[in-house]
Amino acid sequence: MADDTRTSLAPFLEGYRQFRAEYFRENQATIENLMAKGQKPKAMMIACSDSRIDPSLKFGVSPGELFIVRNVANLVPPYSPNNDYHGTSAAVEFAVRDLQVEHVIVMGHAKCGGIHALMQHEHRPDDFISSWMKIAEPARNFALAKVQEPAAAQRMCEQEAVKTSLANLMTFPWLAERVRTGKLELHGWYFDLETATLYVCDPSGAFKVAD
Repeated sequence: MADDTRTSLAPFLEGYRQFRAEYFRENQATIENLMAKGQKPKAMMIACSDSRIDPSLKFGVSPGELFIVRNVANLVPPYSPNNDYHGTSAAVEFAVRDLQVEHVIVMGHAKCGGIHALMQHEHRPDDFISSWMKIAEPARNFALAKVQEPAAAQRMCEQEAVKTSLANLMTFPWLAERVRTGKLELHGWYFDLETATLYVCDPSGAFKVAD
């Protein structure tokens, strides 16, 4: 017997039908051109998997403009080529070496669930999350050394984790070379959905409201 309490996927299917009837029909020529000629995005964004964070919605990008990778807490691991599975690192390599993007943006956000778990050092029987979040341990340690109030400490950790990922990106030799030669720029962004405010990391490491 089917579980009648389960959430229906009908709204998603209706959204698809609306997309096909409206957006696709109005932009069919552009989409066909994209599919025929391939993607040539100028920027890559590494964002969180959080269902409330939708980069395409927030930044008004069209298909083909932004190469997006989403994972728990928008983290980038250090360069570590081996036989393990490296989804985020593979995406970075494809964007930088194959697509030759000119910008890589790491975008953190307020009230991140992954960072909350890290700050609380929640111990639970998971297979992957705890190990993944260790990437942001330096950010956690920095925040706790600076701030005692829990909400403020989490916010600082969320922003410091962006900077940790930016530093980890520079451990990828072919990426660092493109940065040194001026072919690639790295950016740290932080979005607060409650106030619809974007903060940009400046050269000093401070997050300031975007102009």
